[in-house]
Amino acid sequence: MSSGAAALSRNPRGFVLVAAHTLWLWLLLTPAAAIVRGQVHPATPAAVGLGAFALLYLALVAVPVADLVVRPAVHHAGLVAFALLGVGLALSYAGGPEGWLVLLLYVATAGAVGFVRVAWGFAWVGGSAAAVVIIGVVDRASATDTAQMALITVLAGALTLAFARTARLVEELRRTQRELARTAVEQERLRFARDLHDLLGHTLSLVVVKAEVVRRLAPTDPQRAAAEAADIERIGRTALTEVREAVTGYRERSFARELDSVRTALADVGITVSVSDVGRPLSVEADDAFGWVLREGVTNVVRHSRASRCDVDVTSDADEAVLTIRDDGVGGRPQFGNGLRGLAERLAQAGGTLHVGPARGGGLLLTARIPHSPTGRWAR
Repeated sequence: MSSGAAALSRNPRGFVLVAAHTLWLWLLLTPAAAIVRGQVHPATPAAVGLGAFALLYLALVAVPVADLVVRPAVHHAGLVAFALLGVGLALSYAGGPEGWLVLLLYVATAGAVGFVRVAWGFAWVGGSAAAVVIIGVVDRASATDTAQMALITVLAGALTLAFARTARLVEELRRTQRELARTAVEQERLRFARDLHDLLGHTLSLVVVKAEVVRRLAPTDPQRAAAEAADIERIGRTALTEVREAVTGYRERSFARELDSVRTALADVGITVSVSDVGRPLSVEADDAFGWVLREGVTNVVRHSRASRCDVDVTSDADEAVLTIRDDGVGGRPQFGNGLRGLAERLAQAGGTLHVGPARGGGLLLTARIPHSPTGRWAR
């Protein structure tokens, strides 16, 4: 089986369309019948030429219709050869009553389907119609028949151009839809991975800290150690619930909820926390994003800062909402790992920015900014 036939077998829709074009060849029955009746001389070149013309037409049409892999240069060379064959046959036999001018109609439609550029397609159709007129004049064919065939050639070519353009636009739309669907899946995977990191990173850090407290207190204060162990159990159950909510897509991280959580987390490790908020209510986007920023920022304070104090400030005016997290720890310039990179992406989706760097007087300063939305509300 040839590569073209194999491609048609793998593309049933293309096979059906090529078969439909085969039925379209019925207009060639008139010159074929004239050859059989002996009205065309010499008959053998006419028969061979007409058969080659029909086969070449189907082959050229199959390339765009069945989406066959053929180099454009080869396909264009085939169109030129097809046009020369059609013009030669029409010029040789158009003087008779057998309707050989109809071959130029097939030349027009083959180019209309084959050329991707619309301008080239229109030029090809116009050239085919002009060839009909010139051949009709040269062979002294009926002026009425020549004019009718030229008009039919233009109409058939224009309709084919419109159909081919529509088909290409539909295929482009389908490709765009598939690409959008693939992109949406990738974005959802990234969002899910980022959410799990933000959820479990904070929770597991808190569990580790409390487990260390339990280990230190167990020999000297079993009662308090048991209370801390109970907190670990509560944190674990809360984390399990949050993960389940993340999986089902219904999790909501409000800023007020995170604020309560980080107060507890910082107090448990001996870090003094100060919270202040000034200004108008946060937008829904800022409330959600700041909840994640607060969780990740405080997790980094607990893990890496060795700080004794952490200040959380929220301000909101007519232009933007700003969250700052400042500690008095070791400071430095932290590298953007998965956590901070995920926060930056989350803020960017809300039109905001994230900056992390050394604070004046030592320690680290994290600043998140989001444009203000007047419809926002505090999640209190």
